[in-house]
Amino acid sequence: MTREIKIGDRLVGEGHPTYIIAEIGINHNGSIEIAKELIKSSFDAGVDAVKFQKRTPELCVPEHQKNQMRDTPWGYISYLDYRYQVEFGQEEYEEIDAYCKSLGIDWLASAWDIPSLEFIDAFAPPAHKVPSALLTDHKLLRAMKDTGRAVILSTGMSTMEEIRGAVEILGLENLLICHTTSSYPCPPDELNLKMIHTLQAEFDCPIGYSGHEVGLVPSALAVALGASLVERHVTLDRAMWGSDQAASIEPHGVRTLVKYIRVTEKSMGDGEKQVYESEQSSLKKLRRYSR
Repeated sequence: MTREIKIGDRLVGEGHPTYIIAEIGINHNGSIEIAKELIKSSFDAGVDAVKFQKRTPELCVPEHQKNQMRDTPWGYISYLDYRYQVEFGQEEYEEIDAYCKSLGIDWLASAWDIPSLEFIDAFAPPAHKVPSALLTDHKLLRAMKDTGRAVILSTGMSTMEEIRGAVEILGLENLLICHTTSSYPCPPDELNLKMIHTLQAEFDCPIGYSGHEVGLVPSALAVALGASLVERHVTLDRAMWGSDQAASIEPHGVRTLVKYIRVTEKSMGDGEKQVYESEQSSLKKLRRYSR
């Protein structure tokens, strides 16, 4: 089996350019204008897609958390009310869809429940994304598979046995598995990038990397280790309010990341030793033969 899948019009996998996703998530803080700024800055940086998160709050927020109070930009409100404040509906997603189409950039979303999956699927996204937290929600996984679209599976806070269980349901034919560690931000000693090789050895499908680290180097290293897709959270300003902002990268960082990834791809070569034309001058000047 070829380690590639189709995401929208793109083949993603071995031998293809890295598919780069800018994870906007809920870093828009409920503002469509911030969301559009993040879409535009990500597009300008050269990413392939932007990604959001879609929830039905009354289904996704655990009962014991619904009435917990917290300080937010909207005042001292319950956690459930906060989740509604950062949730986009039909009107906002129609605007996102139209704006992304006008730019020519893919968009998709992590659906956290079946009604949200059905909502997002109506926009015909290029793929669906399984959040790490829901890798063990087999009912949701079956619903994603039934859409017939490519599925991107994040594996944070999951055991290998749990990953195998999810893959058994989703199948390998239209699947890309992302190595990730679900801490925000993730310390370097927990990134465990060699897991990319572990997943490649066990699963005959493309392997990606969803990074939550501070900085850019590990994401480029993930490409060198064989990641076919890289996803990073993005923000306009890491000092903005929100739980994901500190583990996100700002617009100038997104541009740098794309550059790092593309340079890494070019630098890998084919592994066959050759003497390049650019070396000929040094060869003629410096080569010494002795017996």
